[in-house]
Amino acid sequence: MIISASRRTDIPAFFSDWLINRLNEQYAYVRNPMNIHQVSKINLSPDVVDCIVFWSKNPQPIIKKLSALKDYMYYFQFTLNAYEEDIETNLPPLSARIDTFQVLSNLIGKNRVIWRYDPIIVNDKYSINWHIEKFRYLAEQLCHYTEKVTISFIDLYTKISHNIKGKSIYELSYAQKDAISKNFAKIAHLHNIVIDTCAEDIDLSSYDIEHARCIDDRLISKLLHCSINVEKDKNQRLECGCIASIDLGLYNTCQNGCVYCYANHNCAIRTQNFQSYDSFSPLLCGHITETDKITERKVKSQKNMQLSLFDI
Repeated sequence: MIISASRRTDIPAFFSDWLINRLNEQYAYVRNPMNIHQVSKINLSPDVVDCIVFWSKNPQPIIKKLSALKDYMYYFQFTLNAYEEDIETNLPPLSARIDTFQVLSNLIGKNRVIWRYDPIIVNDKYSINWHIEKFRYLAEQLCHYTEKVTISFIDLYTKISHNIKGKSIYELSYAQKDAISKNFAKIAHLHNIVIDTCAEDIDLSSYDIEHARCIDDRLISKLLHCSINVEKDKNQRLECGCIASIDLGLYNTCQNGCVYCYANHNCAIRTQNFQSYDSFSPLLCGHITETDKITERKVKSQKNMQLSLFDI
């Protein structure tokens, strides 16, 4: 089983104590996003958790707790952009996040810290040239601390329309995507960084840009030194290359305040959820009520120990 922690919220930044407590207890409760009273009990024993994929813009709070993860394999998807507070409202300064990236990489290895430069937003303030300059600067800072960068372009989800109102944010044209990708590829390759795209249908293979698998069976197999038997995630968009995973997160809980985020679309609910956070609760935020129905999800390890890396 692969654990995603999390596409729905920034667990390393805001809920690391909860995660460590859940791993110590070896289970967690997760509400069904489509029916909040349907709750799954997830076994988090190291015997069944093959890998944890962390998603974060600021994993600094979890760095001092990494020893608690010694029985688990894991890697980080670390989003590092250079937007100002009109786009990402509650993040540490860029220099501090670069330092966090470098420290994390030194601790766990550069192959386990994936740089994400996404989503790419173009308007009067954040021009294509602005992105090229910032991407080059970040590549210079991170090239010794990562092996890969994943990019994607802004998706205008209906849920974020209120958040982006008045910011001149729009869907990029093919020409804009192509121009950005061409320049990013040159910069990435110059710094020996592999570059791919997340859930994009545009073909950029002429620039040696692949389609990403952010939850990546190939990387996980290398980290585990054995193959894993996990199918493509059918619950993601068609263009997504990720394998199946179980997400421990909860929508409308992240405090990063990024205006483009599909996982945070209601400020009132976000505040309410965060106020109900209890690091000792089996649920990420809140507690089980009498109207909840708990079902234990059947999970197992997907490792194929009979196949070594030489067979993959």
